[in-house]
Amino acid sequence: MSVCTGSFLLAKAGLLSGKAATTHHNAYALFAADFPDVSVQRGARFVDAGNISTSGGLTSGIDLALHVVERYFGREVAQKTATALEYQGLGWTDPNSNVAFAKKPVSTEDHPICPVCEMEVDKKTAPKEVYRGRTYYFCSEEDKKRFDATPDRFVAK
Repeated sequence: MSVCTGSFLLAKAGLLSGKAATTHHNAYALFAADFPDVSVQRGARFVDAGNISTSGGLTSGIDLALHVVERYFGREVAQKTATALEYQGLGWTDPNSNVAFAKKPVSTEDHPICPVCEMEVDKKTAPKEVYRGRTYYFCSEEDKKRFDATPDRFVAK
């Protein structure tokens, strides 16, 4: 199992090829661009693909761990584990409870979104690039370099 962007390591090793997976919500676009043979599940706290599972950010990893406890030992043991940890989140009971991140954010003139990490950026200070007549803004020079190397991976056709 992986937590957060650990899914990149599993995908790089070929373990997610042809499977569904998730990662941190700020890495969806890059993950999809880097691993087109993996079905990125936006808005999932975790994805259980049988013998391999991935989760979103840190607390989603806790949810995945509790889900695994439930798989092997049952709901009661998982609930007791959550209680012992003083963990009150219920995401482990519903892997699709991250609906706030289910839709890809839309970049607008007033609220530009970095096409690589999908975070909102300040266009007054953000690095930018014009590609096919459209201006793209980036949260970092590193993301701009990723975009510049292969922009079609991040631009809807």
